[in-house]
Amino acid sequence: MYSRTVSQGVQGFLKGYQHLSALLQHESRSLSSHTHYAAHPDEKCSPGAVKSPAIKQVTWCQRRSLHFTPENFAAKAKNSKKKVRKPVNLNKKGTDIPTVLVHNNMTVAQLASVIGRGIDHVFEVLMLIPKSNKYDSEDSVLDDMKVIQQVVKKSGMKCQTVGQNKVAKEKEACDVERQPLPDPSVLVKRPPVVTIMGHVDHGKTTLLDHLRQSNIVDQEFGGITQHIGAFKVKLPSGESICFLDTPGHAAFSAMRARGAQVTDIVVLVVAADDGVMQQTIESIQHAQSAGVPVIVAINKIDKFDADVERAKRMLLEHQLVLEEFGGDIQAVPISALQGTNVDLLQEAIITQAELMELKGDPVGLVEGRIVEAEMDSKRGKLATAVIQRGTLRRGTYLVAGTAWAKVRGMFDDQGRPLQEAPPSTPVEILGWKEVPSAGDEMLQVESESVVKEVIEWRQQQAAEVKQEEAQKIIDERREEHKLLHREEMRVRHEAGFIRSNRKRMQKTKEIVETHEGPQFSLVLKGDVDGSVEAILDTLDLYNSKQCRLDLVHFGVGNVTESDVELAEAFDGEIFAFNVEAPPTISKMAASRKVPLRMHNVIYNLFNELRERMSSRLPVLVEEDAVGEAKVLQVFYVTEGRSKVCVAGCRCTKGMLSKKKNFKVLRHGEIIYQGELTSLKHFKSEVESVKMDRECGISVDNPNIQFQVGDVIVCYDTKEVEQEIDWTTGF
Repeated sequence: MYSRTVSQGVQGFLKGYQHLSALLQHESRSLSSHTHYAAHPDEKCSPGAVKSPAIKQVTWCQRRSLHFTPENFAAKAKNSKKKVRKPVNLNKKGTDIPTVLVHNNMTVAQLASVIGRGIDHVFEVLMLIPKSNKYDSEDSVLDDMKVIQQVVKKSGMKCQTVGQNKVAKEKEACDVERQPLPDPSVLVKRPPVVTIMGHVDHGKTTLLDHLRQSNIVDQEFGGITQHIGAFKVKLPSGESICFLDTPGHAAFSAMRARGAQVTDIVVLVVAADDGVMQQTIESIQHAQSAGVPVIVAINKIDKFDADVERAKRMLLEHQLVLEEFGGDIQAVPISALQGTNVDLLQEAIITQAELMELKGDPVGLVEGRIVEAEMDSKRGKLATAVIQRGTLRRGTYLVAGTAWAKVRGMFDDQGRPLQEAPPSTPVEILGWKEVPSAGDEMLQVESESVVKEVIEWRQQQAAEVKQEEAQKIIDERREEHKLLHREEMRVRHEAGFIRSNRKRMQKTKEIVETHEGPQFSLVLKGDVDGSVEAILDTLDLYNSKQCRLDLVHFGVGNVTESDVELAEAFDGEIFAFNVEAPPTISKMAASRKVPLRMHNVIYNLFNELRERMSSRLPVLVEEDAVGEAKVLQVFYVTEGRSKVCVAGCRCTKGMLSKKKNFKVLRHGEIIYQGELTSLKHFKSEVESVKMDRECGISVDNPNIQFQVGDVIVCYDTKEVEQEIDWTTGF
């Protein structure tokens, strides 16, 4: 019925089309026959003459090409003189619409410059937009974002909203940079900066302890160095050497990299009994990437299992060719604990420094590198730096990253005040307004006003970089949305556009991934920036799916009241490394039941962190099989008015205890799990049945019908705590 109705409609349309075509052809021929009555275009008409309607008819006749006759579109025959009308080719690919960047509170002139049109064009477009009459000058601020978007759209473009670009105000860059190379005439000899690297517990700090006749090891928690220590040692020969002691622990790889960036010579400490280890290889890579010479100190030669030749061969495997093998790398066997050959190591360092002809500029602007930074509860914000150029004095304005300082005090590694610090001098600087980041470049500026301009410009640049990164993420999300929309439209097109399928498709809600399961919220505080950075680097490797690790907050300094409030809000715990918690804060944390974990050794911090995360995991219930029995025969016993199914069994394994739990297995599947109502040996009710004895068993479920061959298992349950499947790698 439906196809018949469609066929009748199509036939009626064709008849009407043929009739209309015939009428138009007849009218065209009729008009063509009357064209001789029309006035010639060049002929002048008298003032009172009436124009002939044939002119309009001729004009109509000249539009014959618009007729819809099928002949005009028919294929050209060999004997036909008719023109073949070629169909119009449409651009199916579409056109690329340019995209312009706009922001809030743009002026009319700024908008015209962005879209590449004149100011008059913007005013003309504004006339088409309601309620835009108030924008009547070039400096008028377009305070409505919708107006800006409509102007861009009506100009044939797309707009993308970004933050207000302050650089567009033609403000010059106010950053401070390193000075050009100094005049060689002002250069003077300077002490070398030597970094001691190597694997953990290979004797690096013990070597420094012997060099400066102090006791650094006792000051380190757990006997390992957890900071970069900067010291200046004056040798008996009168020479001075600036030493950097970097941690050998795996979590402090970034600190070792910073040590290699500021050093002139690397002393690689290798234990004669262990040889080349993992952190030794990392130290070699840092030194090679920094392009600094290496001196190998083979330590612990006094141990009974020391093998110096084996250590040398292992170094050769890692492209460290010693002098005895035809290379240019010095190797000195020493015993840092006994002081054996330490003087030879000093001579090797001085010899290498003389070959390098190290010189510095003591009169230029101060340049240096931040080695470590911390927040001291008594003295404020401190930073340890190595001076690379110039002479640092009190009152100097310094910039490091987005932090700045007016030097109020300088101290050496012994805590003694200094009046000035020439090149290659490690110095602790007091007077920072913010804690700088370890590894930042430290530069001197002329005045406080210049400092503020530099900091403002750097903060602006950092904000723009952060905004660009956020914009990239937004663009990626938009592109994903476009792809989903195109796929949705493709599905709709394939489904057809008949009336039944033209219903608007429901937009599905976005799936918000939420974590269901255990979660551990962490508030982390550390003494210095480098320690916090090292801990965060290790936390970045967290990949366990058993428990979600949520880092709520991290920072440098003592535990504060806001840290406790954050931990309480997120039901988390506070882990503090090498910092103190004032008594008031400890009482506050105890009253609010916020765990406060204080640690001085990084090993213990991560061990307890793993324990606390494991405690958040649910307890597993494990079954411990006690005994097993096999059903040999089935009986039905009358108890009262009902019959009870009783299994005649023999205990084949272990022992059956009535107080335990039981389960019945049939072909490997559990058909019952629970307790027994009766356990009898012959006619006596018993509490337990040993192996190879027969018994009768009934359960408290009347629907369970035993069969010969069923297996009855007696088991006990116990709770087992889970352990997080995350290893820190050390």
